[in-house]
Amino acid sequence: MTTAKTPPFNRLSIRCSHWLEVMDELNIGAFVADGSRRITAINLSAQALLGLREPEVVDRDCREVFTGVPCTVQCVMHHPDTAGDQDPDMEVTDEENQRHLITRMATPIFNHRGEISGCMTILQDHSPITQLIDRLHYEEKSLKIILDNLDVGIFTVNRGGLINFFNRAAETITGYDRHQVLGQSCTMIFSGDQAPDVCLLQESIASGETRSSRQGRMTDKDGVTIPIRANYIALRNEKDVIMGGLATFHDMTLAHQLNRAISNRYTFHDMIGKDPAMRRIFEMVAVVAPSDTTVLLEGATGTGKDLLAKVIHSASLRAAHPLVKVNCAAIPENLIESEIFGYVQGAFTGANRDKPGRFSDAEGGTIFLDEIGDLPLSLQAKLLRVLEDREFYPLGSRGTVKVDVRIVSATNRQLKNLVDQGLFRQDLFYRLNVMRIELPPLRERRGDLPLLIRHIARSLCAARAAVPPAIAKTAMQILLNYDYPGNVRELENILEHALILCRESMIQPDHLPDYVRQVQPTFLPPKILDPRQESHNREHQRIQAALIKAGGHRHKTAQALGMERTTLWRKMKKYGIHG
Repeated sequence: MTTAKTPPFNRLSIRCSHWLEVMDELNIGAFVADGSRRITAINLSAQALLGLREPEVVDRDCREVFTGVPCTVQCVMHHPDTAGDQDPDMEVTDEENQRHLITRMATPIFNHRGEISGCMTILQDHSPITQLIDRLHYEEKSLKIILDNLDVGIFTVNRGGLINFFNRAAETITGYDRHQVLGQSCTMIFSGDQAPDVCLLQESIASGETRSSRQGRMTDKDGVTIPIRANYIALRNEKDVIMGGLATFHDMTLAHQLNRAISNRYTFHDMIGKDPAMRRIFEMVAVVAPSDTTVLLEGATGTGKDLLAKVIHSASLRAAHPLVKVNCAAIPENLIESEIFGYVQGAFTGANRDKPGRFSDAEGGTIFLDEIGDLPLSLQAKLLRVLEDREFYPLGSRGTVKVDVRIVSATNRQLKNLVDQGLFRQDLFYRLNVMRIELPPLRERRGDLPLLIRHIARSLCAARAAVPPAIAKTAMQILLNYDYPGNVRELENILEHALILCRESMIQPDHLPDYVRQVQPTFLPPKILDPRQESHNREHQRIQAALIKAGGHRHKTAQALGMERTTLWRKMKKYGIHG
């Protein structure tokens, strides 16, 4: 895809080019504008819908180019709170003089400082489905057969709200088999009687008026919330008497992912879990996030500390300001001070200008110190001063810099143990440990596995514009029995591996990685295995799986398991593991 010629346009277009291509796969038009409202990129679907070619569009003001599809809602670049709002449906004429019913939706694009640097506009063509629905009468079963084969979710209800038609796409999106919902109230796929979507459908049936392009939420079979865009229509018989209603809905998981990726803003809906431990975390975060309290996140690698930090920031009063992440383990020790606190001109050879650090970048927002347990002792005293006085000395400076930031830290190591070993300052630990949230490993919340498997598979398939395949019972049993030493991140990798290999409509055991299939089930009857021996076997399997995942690298394996290298070496010797 050709982008604009100037560097700022190129950066913006490159960042969104992947999403424009994905939208093309879904036959959804999309274009990107920079902060000056100049078009930087447009996909093929949008060109076809609007009858315009890329050279006619790029580097021109969007208000001049798209006169046929004018903005009737507030511009998201000036009113970011309107992101996701839609213009009323409108008609445009393409290059072949065909009319199309278009829904327009825009979302802002944020730069690394949290400032709006442009927007992406999506154009959805509803004409084919609209024309078909216009011909649909209550008893026309031949058309219902056609509706059953469309790739948009559709269900119909009688005047009492009971479902009497549920197409295949609706089954795929919700996870329900049609036989489980036919004859049931439509409230079972929403969030109860008072859900906004239920009310909209009831209003359409009562008034006979269509409710178009409404953003909503649906609940799937596992209780996971799905973002949708829906149309609600009254159904009439041959005598023009309203007999019920019809709803068409699109799974907006991809658009939700797009909005998250562009805005870097997350909500509690992005974290999946019904386990009591996860529910307690959600309740705690809901109370803690709006405050300025320092938060410490502890948990093994891959448990979701990074995502939880983003949720806390997005739910805080600082959400409009930057969230700056620093991985304390990834920056060389000789560079970490200048990277975090910045430096002044002349601080060292090559410092020919002042350079602000990550704390300055996070001014007004949140700084996320990941792997805080790996912060060198020499810098811990400096961090303590920031926590106490909200000021620090940049490297080489004689004057302090004041900062207004919230500190969220995370570690996959127990900081209390590091304090006992003299590797972490006790006073800093107590400053960081104001509000401690411990994320449980996946093996301790197995009840969440079916929800996570379905949610991750749908998200991965949405990014590829593919329909999520079913999972065979034998493959699901393997997934449910595996211990996941790499936690949710490892589960994501395993499912991505399976989706790449799967060319059929169902994931089979052969599609799973070898090391997952080779691990024996851990759910054995208590009479067969002594509890102590069972514990040893599980630990043996965890270590072996972690070694395989780390390619035999013991240091990485120890980090993943949350233990010291000497402890790992001793356990490998105990269990006769070679790696």
